[in-house]
Amino acid sequence: MSLQNILSNYVKQAVKSDFNIDLASVEFQATRKEFAGDITVVIFPMLRYIKGNPVQIGETIGAYLVAHVEEVKAYNVVKGFLNVEISDAYYLSIFNKIKGETSFGFVTPKEGEKAIMVEYSSPNTNKPLHLGHIRNNLLGYSVAEILKASGQKVYKTQIINDRGIHICKSMLAWQRYGNGETPKSTGLKGDKLVGNYYVKFDQEYKKEIEDLVAQGNTTDDAKKNAPLLLEAQVMLRQWEAGDEAVVALWKKMNGWVYDGFNETYNNLGVDFDTLYYESNTYLLGKEFVAEGLASGVFQKEADGSVWCDLTEEGLDKKIVQRADGTAVYMTQDIGTAIQRIKDFPDVGGMVYTVGNEQDYHFQVLFLILKKLGFEWAKNLYHLSYGMVDLPSGKMKSREGTVVDADDLIDDMANTAEEISEELGKLEGYSIEEKKALYKTIGLGALKYYILKVDPKKRILFDPKESIDFQGNTGPFIQYTYARIQSILRKGHLNIESTDFEGLSLHDKEKALLKQIQLFPEVVQNAAKNHSPALIANYTYDLVKEFNSFYQNVSILGADNDTEKTFRVQLSYVVANTIKKSFSLLGIEVPSRM
Repeated sequence: MSLQNILSNYVKQAVKSDFNIDLASVEFQATRKEFAGDITVVIFPMLRYIKGNPVQIGETIGAYLVAHVEEVKAYNVVKGFLNVEISDAYYLSIFNKIKGETSFGFVTPKEGEKAIMVEYSSPNTNKPLHLGHIRNNLLGYSVAEILKASGQKVYKTQIINDRGIHICKSMLAWQRYGNGETPKSTGLKGDKLVGNYYVKFDQEYKKEIEDLVAQGNTTDDAKKNAPLLLEAQVMLRQWEAGDEAVVALWKKMNGWVYDGFNETYNNLGVDFDTLYYESNTYLLGKEFVAEGLASGVFQKEADGSVWCDLTEEGLDKKIVQRADGTAVYMTQDIGTAIQRIKDFPDVGGMVYTVGNEQDYHFQVLFLILKKLGFEWAKNLYHLSYGMVDLPSGKMKSREGTVVDADDLIDDMANTAEEISEELGKLEGYSIEEKKALYKTIGLGALKYYILKVDPKKRILFDPKESIDFQGNTGPFIQYTYARIQSILRKGHLNIESTDFEGLSLHDKEKALLKQIQLFPEVVQNAAKNHSPALIANYTYDLVKEFNSFYQNVSILGADNDTEKTFRVQLSYVVANTIKKSFSLLGIEVPSRM
């Protein structure tokens, strides 16, 4: 039982005993640093039920707590705030439980509970992954890990956008200008090679537009009638008709891209349990249009198109089938969601990690699925996130001005190398050890910088700033973890000892224990809010508390063996909590730095 729950029961007993009132709830807050105390009972809300002076009411409750609660050793009242001091014995008891609990903060999923499917990445196969994909992948992966830690079964998935005019543009450009080159012949990753031809298509397409305009065509007509675009549209129709040669080329070039994607995912440290492909799902959902028409959820217009009227819910009318009977993206998404539940019957909800430009789309999708009568539709969540900007400006895929994900990962490792060499902290490391450490620091910096920000906020990403070894950064936290490992190597840790009876805690030790104790609650809140930022910033606060403890309390030079053992064990628990927190963010922690 938590300290708040223990105290809440006794506060209610005190109010019943002294004022003969049944108090429904008790409000707590952290004690302000300028006052003695570990937790504060807020008296003001009680004045609705208890008539009297808030200071006197606080004094009465405080005296009752000291007399009846073993954990309470003293109290003081400041205006309408009852500051309660908790005994060291209570904190030592909690500490012994925490250090012996290997899964502290993590909850095992209950048998039979519904699972959650988390979708992220979902790239197009006409280009490599870029900085925007990195934020998407890091958010989706981290939220999936946090949900698992909170006690939920999770499936990680993505839908790969492997069809459409975009991939035909790359295919056509490769046919025309590629001279048969392959990833093997060029030494390029497959996704980069295909992405180059997407850029090449755009370059040649613009030249054709210029030529047509010079011949007297309007710009709009030139864009619509450029031969290259018309040929790409023909290729798309051939693919949809199952043309053998076009399908074979499509499979070959997509195969190159998948190999490239997998290499990036491995470098980034993200994974998936199952994959969906748009080429398999783009026809899904059409059967539910007929069902929706029959149930009155959808209406057919005079031209034969089918719509869903959401005006009563404050939204617009949304088309779900064109007049010619073809599906739109919304239809496909309806069908894919339903298909996932068929494939994984234990799934009871889904999280879609998609940028905030699609906020309206998901509002509509979730509402339509509810109207179609799917119970699980109430458990759908759009993990909406803001754009990632760079000091150099906005990225454009077709113009080839994106920040490539692989290049950014390499750049982060190189920046970590530069800064580490300047600091001169790597004497005695082999070249291989240094290389691995630079990657760990660089990736940690990148992931932490992105994940410490609330997902809904836009980010201005500065690689140099992210690898600062001071402040709220990944490397600062990694360095603290490595520092603790050094203490543990020197301290000859005896994790079994629990004989701390009579030990008097330093204020810094108690502050650290309070922060550690918050970890399970933070995990649950991060899961509830789908926010890795809560984990990231909790970890930073924990590290700040540890460094304050480290600077003010001698660990290995303690006055006696009991103090030394406790402080080394406390450091061990802090390190484990950092490691667990960072595992939820997909960040590794090095044992030496």
